[in-house]
Amino acid sequence: MLECMNEPTAESDNITVFHHPLIEHNLAILRDEKTDNRLFRETLSILSQLLVYEITRTLPTVEVEVQTPLEKCTCRQVAPQILLVPILRAGLGMAESMQRLLPNARTGHIGIYRNEETREPVEYYCKMPPGAEKMKAFLVDPMLATGGSLTYAATKLKERGIRDITVVCIVSAPAGIRAVRKVHPELPIFTAALDRGLNERAYILPGLGDCGDRIFGTL
Repeated sequence: MLECMNEPTAESDNITVFHHPLIEHNLAILRDEKTDNRLFRETLSILSQLLVYEITRTLPTVEVEVQTPLEKCTCRQVAPQILLVPILRAGLGMAESMQRLLPNARTGHIGIYRNEETREPVEYYCKMPPGAEKMKAFLVDPMLATGGSLTYAATKLKERGIRDITVVCIVSAPAGIRAVRKVHPELPIFTAALDRGLNERAYILPGLGDCGDRIFGTL
């Protein structure tokens, strides 16, 4: 339970917090400071794929005809073109594994870093595939802390005509959810955990540390 009142919950405001046993099990491994870089990357990959399974439950499908070794049959496949948009750099650790379950997905990239003095997002790279405005976008970032980077990224996607956007995170803080909801209230947010809050450096508590550093071994 959250320590403060009037915070977003899993049952409202387009926010979904997953409580699947396997998601919670792998999240515990990510949180553990004894988890080394290799295991952290492997666990993040597993957890990202579990999230993909959950967030794609309601995707529309279309009928296709398939020739099996014995006869033709009617099957169903995902209808919309999926666009994965990881926020660099930590988002790469999720998007690459998500694409294993969504092999036909296209990938765009947004490079944003947080100015440690102002805590404001600074863009250094943005590239989307052709026709991105017609795709269903999953905006991916492991940590939704202050919400500055993710809010900025969602704004950039909308400026490029991309409107069907879903936010996917591993760990979120109430302040980050409030920030995204204030600017983009219609965006659904899916997360594996809604943590207590932020420390004085705007790191999520209890969190799992700096996700990018733990993925790439740059501690």
